Amino acid sequence: MVRLRLGRCSLLLGALVLASSQDAAAAENGPVQALRDLPGFDFSKLAGPSKSELAEVLVDEFDYCGKPLTLLAAIKRGDVCPHTRRMVGLAATLAAQGLSSQEILVALAKHGGGFSRPRSAFTLDDRTCQGPKGAPVTIVEFSDFECPFCGEARPMLEGFVASRKDVRLCWKPYPLAQHKFAIPASQAALLARDQGKFWAVHDGLFIGQSRMSNATIQEVLSKNGVSLKAYEKAVKAGSYVDELHGSRDEGNKAGLEVTPTLYINGRKDQLELSPETLRVSVDDEIEWMEHQGSWAPGKTVGVGAVGK
Repeated sequence: MVRLRLGRCSLLLGALVLASSQDAAAAENGPVQALRDLPGFDFSKLAGPSKSELAEVLVDEFDYCGKPLTLLAAIKRGDVCPHTRRMVGLAATLAAQGLSSQEILVALAKHGGGFSRPRSAFTLDDRTCQGPKGAPVTIVEFSDFECPFCGEARPMLEGFVASRKDVRLCWKPYPLAQHKFAIPASQAALLARDQGKFWAVHDGLFIGQSRMSNATIQEVLSKNGVSLKAYEKAVKAGSYVDELHGSRDEGNKAGLEVTPTLYINGRKDQLELSPETLRVSVDDEIEWMEHQGSWAPGKTVGVGAVGK
């Protein structure tokens, strides 16, 4: 983000100095005034401190689609591109959550920077995916059945995919070493996959997460018609362990640090997961693809692969 802005300096300096001085003057009159009556945006519900942080972002950052204007000046013109509009909305959401202007700028830069980096390819199994197979966007989720954050993410992700016709969700196991039942639960899920009952068992294991035990795993399997004898045999034989290690290796290679981690068409999602950030990240991905690797037509950057 910084390198891009510096690269444009010699061409845009005059316009940027003028726009920045005008925006700074508006901000000095108070964030309430600076954020008032902006075409297409309503920031009236933001608390005072949040408005101050957001106003600093809009004055400091420049339009994401190449206009020689700050975000505030671009909004005032009323013709911001969809990506810029989403970034401003995201900035407002983060400000409302209590983030400072600098923290917001860092989050926006991480998000935007991820699009031009090399994408990761994953081995996917249609039996652990939901949503249209030909969807333009595939979300790969690495999760652990004892991870509470994965449990919180589950209904959000499944609800999001159910509401969209352009998104597919694929699950990848990443059992964490510190969780006693992470591997047995993942073995149960993979056994259920092989018996055509993956998602029912997947959801059941997360629903029973707070009391995870061998008994809970067996209860979920039995409830969904998966043979307990087959499960006991699989655990005893170490079935699926190599597959689990392979999935974990794929996550490590892709830079996974925590669970859950999402990869959107192979791009590591850098935003804190919420319904709002998920929508922004997916809609940005669709626009990026439509413009062949750019936020505006005419500039192409390689996008890369998602699965095999």
